[in-house]
Amino acid sequence: MKRREFITLLGGIAAAWPLAVRAQQPAMPVIGFLHPASPDTIADRLRGFRQALKEAGYVEGENVAIEYRWAEEQIDRLPALAAELVRRRVAVIATAGGPTAAFAAKAATTTIPIVFVVNEDPVKLGLVASLARPGGNLTGINFLSGELVAKRLELLRELVRAVSRLAVLVNPSTGNAETIVKDLETAARAIGAQTQVFNASSGREIDTAFAALVGERPDALFVGPDPFFLSRRVQLVNLASRHAMPATYSTRDFAEAGGLMSYGTNLTDIYRQVGVYTGRILKGAKPVDLPVLQATKFELVINGPDSKDARPHGAGQAGRACRRGDRMRRV
Repeated sequence: MKRREFITLLGGIAAAWPLAVRAQQPAMPVIGFLHPASPDTIADRLRGFRQALKEAGYVEGENVAIEYRWAEEQIDRLPALAAELVRRRVAVIATAGGPTAAFAAKAATTTIPIVFVVNEDPVKLGLVASLARPGGNLTGINFLSGELVAKRLELLRELVRAVSRLAVLVNPSTGNAETIVKDLETAARAIGAQTQVFNASSGREIDTAFAALVGERPDALFVGPDPFFLSRRVQLVNLASRHAMPATYSTRDFAEAGGLMSYGTNLTDIYRQVGVYTGRILKGAKPVDLPVLQATKFELVINGPDSKDARPHGAGQAGRACRRGDRMRRV
């Protein structure tokens, strides 16, 4: 072989070598993230999700990619968005914002692992076979906001004292509204209170619901747990303030916006646990071997007398605040 031909051959090998090395490197895994609301409503919680992934060795943009799909409060978009993630061939799908996103993902695939966040018993919902052994391709976290209905009413009664007429605001577009109303009616009867239900699934309907409920002159308002209501928390708190309506909410976001009181799980920690499970699945764990986790600790936040929707007769107990971190319980 002539010297010039030999040099050309070496140059061709050197040029091909990086391509061969890159071809042998594993592709960057992709996580699908599905949510019924918009990203601005859960920015803090997403940081918890990403932090857990980082602790598991996965940094977004470096060695893992995340494909986000947001329904922007349009629940009927969720099935199509879930199907997009399946076509993208993501390694795992994380769903949050309630059962609707989880069901959309479940209907879209029976093979891609799914990590969900729901506020009701996932066994009763039909998402998993059992908490200890979920079965199929789903597992996740239940933060029990639906089961806390009676406790929230009890705490509201301690603060407001006389609650004989209770207004209830729920979003009929989500799957848990009927269950929440049923549980709340049972809890209300136990304390001799009457309930009246108002529905809202848009900002305009919230205004309409408040105009109607104010005319009924209830003693207090119970706002159902719902991702849409979370995204409209400022509107809800301002309306409660304008009409001097003491209200109870499901997460501290409402209290931080000026609402009278909230009782529920720390959702940032819940999202962090979703990140933990997602990281474990990326490393090879199977959903069937990851039990559904349940929150066992909750946080009560009560604003002072100057909170936006506090009434003077509630001021005697206002001002005390309890913040508790959450702990996940294996079942």
